[in-house]
Amino acid sequence: MSSAEGNEHENEQLQQRSRTALILYGSETGNAQEVAEELGRVAERLHFVTHVAELDAVKAESLSFHLLTIFVVSTTGQGDFPANARAFWKTLLLKRLPPTFLNGVNFTLFGLGDSSYPKFNWAAKKLRKRLFQLGANEIYPCAEADQRHPEGLEGTFIPWALDLRKYLLDRYPLPPSQLPIPDDVQLPPKWILQEQDSSAAASAAPQLDQKEGHCPGKHDLYRIDHDTRPIPDTMTATLTQNKRVTPQNHWQDVRHICLTTPDPVSYAPGDMIMITPKNFAADVDMLIDLMGWADVADKPVVFAPGVGLRGKTEDLPPPPIPYLVPSSSSSSSHPPYLTLRILLTEYLDIRAIPRRSFFASIAHYTDNIMHKERLLEFTNPEYVDEFWDYTTRPRRSILEVLQEFDSVKIPWQHAPSVFPVLRGRQFSIASGGELKRAPDGGGGTKFELLIAIVRYQTIIKKIREGVCTRYLSVLRPGSTLKIQLQRGGLKPTLQQLVGPAVLIGPGTGLAPLRAMIWEKAALVKAYREKHPDGPPPPIGSTVLVFGARNRAADYFFEEEWKQLMESGSIDLHVLTAFSRDQRQKIYVQDRIRENASLFFRLLHDQAGLVFICGSSGRMPQAVREALIECFQQQDSSGPHYTREQAEQYLIEMEKDGRYKQETW
Repeated sequence: MSSAEGNEHENEQLQQRSRTALILYGSETGNAQEVAEELGRVAERLHFVTHVAELDAVKAESLSFHLLTIFVVSTTGQGDFPANARAFWKTLLLKRLPPTFLNGVNFTLFGLGDSSYPKFNWAAKKLRKRLFQLGANEIYPCAEADQRHPEGLEGTFIPWALDLRKYLLDRYPLPPSQLPIPDDVQLPPKWILQEQDSSAAASAAPQLDQKEGHCPGKHDLYRIDHDTRPIPDTMTATLTQNKRVTPQNHWQDVRHICLTTPDPVSYAPGDMIMITPKNFAADVDMLIDLMGWADVADKPVVFAPGVGLRGKTEDLPPPPIPYLVPSSSSSSSHPPYLTLRILLTEYLDIRAIPRRSFFASIAHYTDNIMHKERLLEFTNPEYVDEFWDYTTRPRRSILEVLQEFDSVKIPWQHAPSVFPVLRGRQFSIASGGELKRAPDGGGGTKFELLIAIVRYQTIIKKIREGVCTRYLSVLRPGSTLKIQLQRGGLKPTLQQLVGPAVLIGPGTGLAPLRAMIWEKAALVKAYREKHPDGPPPPIGSTVLVFGARNRAADYFFEEEWKQLMESGSIDLHVLTAFSRDQRQKIYVQDRIRENASLFFRLLHDQAGLVFICGSSGRMPQAVREALIECFQQQDSSGPHYTREQAEQYLIEMEKDGRYKQETW
């Protein structure tokens, strides 16, 4: 087929399909979803009928019904897909699919990853390869963003999205009579709020169990809260302990938190609990006052389709918070009781660091020329450095932006389309083995967490607090939370648990490693109960490498390790690195180098495993470098490795699942 015939054939296919763009995302923490929504707005301004959805919400065979498909996929764990993309990925892996299965699908792809992980952007790479194998056509070069980029994800996304827009205009030109919707013209909100009929809102409003206007003291557990939000796929857990385990005068407030559920729940080392926070009443009151929403703040409201969707009953885009809008398939025909205040307190993130799209949105809600110009500057890709310096570097929140640009007055009806949704935060479970059992002996389940309360001063001398850890820091035992159990990326098999292992976890990175140690202790106990007079348990030794600032301040679970070692519950050896206890700073990588022969024997001669958990900054690469040096040593009992051979040995460990990293 000639080039001209090929173009003619393609044009015929394009005419058979409407001008639709499908933007699909796989997102764990919300970053990929935000990127997908921004790409949706780009396509909408080019007059595409745009659909933005989770990957698992569509069937692979439906992709060819759309003119264009854009995939936005983040990578989690050991090169895994996010939870809301795994079902879609499994369907693509079916062996019965022919190599022509996705013929006619035009796609491009944007990956989100963190280069401190060995399998950087692995999910995006795997998806792209499989799309090719099934006959899909890549119409525009894919891109991979790195969380470690000096300008964050935006540093890669902005230039890629700009070039994609130019390409789409060229490949799918508009009729001469039609122009793209300019950036300074507001796209109508797809979903808005409206007052609920008084007859439908007869049920009384639930009382928010929050002390209005009260700002908690630094160490003050003051609040009992009962979370009744209808968040899908969650279970209700009771807070039984919220104990600070660092001294009151220590720079960091670290909590040992215990949660229990009445039912038996199975979980494994490396699994996580997701907790969705709430905003503080004082912040919500401040926003309501800023916007002038006091008169409507406590009136019953519901979600309703915006102007462009009115009258449509099919193919509606999902609302910002789908479970607050009953669908035709849901069991309840009535939406949950909702007011603007409840929405701002429990569902919308008013303390998030704003994205460029937020500035573009609020610029439409001010008549102050100087404010409007300044807000639009932050949306200009040419000023990405200035945008970064204003938002991410000082960790400036949405609430602070609105205080500074006080001429902005957002219509309350538009709140769901302007503010991002509060997302759950993931915390590694720190309990395993015997620690999983609820203390009341009633068959329930206990989850233990080791959480650093995020509170620090920025370059502009402002105190910053993490939205979720701030919420948790003031909860008193007896409070209930909606939690979601999520499978982690470490996924140690039984064979791996019984084998020799090196566990490296500075700070709160210790949490999943503690779960693993207690799981191994349970295996030892079970073996001894079954073979009381038998040989020693065939369970490999464990070396824990723990790092912190001070032995006296943040040596977490020190007594626990002593008890496990003295009782013989597990063959455990602990190496500590306290960086501030001596003049010369000592880190976990230094302890690895000092004990090179030990690590060589465990990881090479005994084919052991490495699990690295903790900060995703410099630590993972520093640990990797130290392990490479261990394998380069001259050892009388083993080979001498060159640098290249040592690196290759670690790569082989990764391929075999013997080198795993879970960092955040």
